[in-house]
Amino acid sequence: MAKERVIVGVDVGTTKICALIGEVDQDNRLNIVGVGVSQSQGLRKGMVVNIDEAAAAIREALDKTERISGYKIGTALVGIAGSHITSQNSRGIVAVSPNMHEIGQQDIDRAIEAARAQPLPPNREILHVIPREYVVDGENGIHDPLGMSGNRLEVETHIVSGAVSSIHNLIKCVEKTGIEIDDIVLEPLASSEAVLTSAERDLGVAMIDIGGGTTDLAIFINGSIWHTAVIGVGGNHLTNDIAVGLRTPFEVAEEMKRKYGTALADRIDVNEMIKIATFDNAGGEPVSRRFLCEIIEARVREMFVLVQEEIRNAGYQGVLPAGIVLTGGSSQLTDLCDLARDVLQMPARVGGPAHLTGLVDSINSPAFATSVGLLSWGLRNGDHNNGGRGAAPPSGGPDGPSWRDVFSRFSGWLKHFWASA
Repeated sequence: MAKERVIVGVDVGTTKICALIGEVDQDNRLNIVGVGVSQSQGLRKGMVVNIDEAAAAIREALDKTERISGYKIGTALVGIAGSHITSQNSRGIVAVSPNMHEIGQQDIDRAIEAARAQPLPPNREILHVIPREYVVDGENGIHDPLGMSGNRLEVETHIVSGAVSSIHNLIKCVEKTGIEIDDIVLEPLASSEAVLTSAERDLGVAMIDIGGGTTDLAIFINGSIWHTAVIGVGGNHLTNDIAVGLRTPFEVAEEMKRKYGTALADRIDVNEMIKIATFDNAGGEPVSRRFLCEIIEARVREMFVLVQEEIRNAGYQGVLPAGIVLTGGSSQLTDLCDLARDVLQMPARVGGPAHLTGLVDSINSPAFATSVGLLSWGLRNGDHNNGGRGAAPPSGGPDGPSWRDVFSRFSGWLKHFWASA
C-alpha cells in the first residue's frame, strides 16, 4: 500500500500567519485537513524584526493546525516575501557534450549553472534560478531540451535573490518552533499556483498580490515567470492613512476599511454619514463615508501607478493580453477591479483558491492564496523536495531533513519548474 502523502505550508505574512495541512488523495488532489491562523507579531513589510515574537506567532498557528488535523507537524514549505527581494534575468550558454551531440541532463544543469554565475554582493542569497526557455542551435521557444540533438545550448533564466539576513532570520524563526523546512518558496510563485490558469500564464498575465505590508508583482508569459518585483505599499498603508486622516486607532481604522471602504469614492453618496470612534471620543463621531473612501482611493491609485511604472520599466507594457489578476487580503476591497482597469488599462479580475476539498470554508478567499499555493507547489514538486512528509500522526514519523539541506533543495526546484508551469 502506498504511503499517504501529507503536505504542510506556512505563509508568514505581515498581518497573519497561516499554516495548512493537506492530504493527497489517490487522484493526486489536495484535501485540506488542518487550518491554523494567528496574528502576525515581530514582522514588518514581510521581514522579521523580532525573532522571538515571530516564532511565537508561527508556533500558535502550527498548534491550531495540529489540534484540528490530529497530525504532528515535522516539516513544512515556507513562503518568503518582503522588500528585500529582487530579481534579474540572465542567460547561460554551454557547448553540448560531443557524444552524439544529444542534450543530456548534465548539459542542462551546466547551462543553468552558467546563468546562475552572476556577481552578487556578499549580503545577497540566490533563492530561485528559474528557466524561462531554452535555445538549441539558435532555435528558441523550447521548454524541455532533454534528448534533443544540438551543438549549443542556451537557457534564459529568471533569478530571484534576497537579503541573507532576512532569509536566515526567517529560518531561525521556523527553527525555534521545532519544525524543519522542506523548502523556501517565493510567495508570488506560490500564490500563482493557486489563482492563475494555464491559459493566463501562456497568454501573458500580471499577478498582483496585495498583502499587508507589501504588494508583490509577478509577470508570466509563455507559461513561465518573466518578472518579479516587490512594491512597498500594502493594505496596512490604507489602514494607516485612515487612522491618521480620521484620528482614530489603527484597529478601528481597519474595521472601517473592511466595513465601509471602497476603491471608488465617487460611487458613495456625499450625504452618507457613518460613526467612527476617535481618540477623543470613544463613543463615535459622525464622518462622511465618502471622505473615508477618498482616503482609500488616493492610496490605492498610488499603488496601481507604482505597479504600472514597474510593468512599463520592465518592458511588458502592452504585452499582457490576459491582463491582471488581483489576490491577497486587500484585493477584496469593493470596486478594486474597476479602479485597476481604469489605471492599468487592462482586464482585471480577483483570484482566489479553487477546486479544494476538506476544510475550505475558512480559506476559500484571496487572503489565503499564498498558503494554499504552497500546498499546490508541494503537490507538484513534492517527490523532489521531500514535500510529501510534512506531518505525521502523533505516534511519530520519520525525522525531517537537516537545516543544511534547505538551500541544497532549491536545485531540485530548478529541474522540475517546467512541470509545474
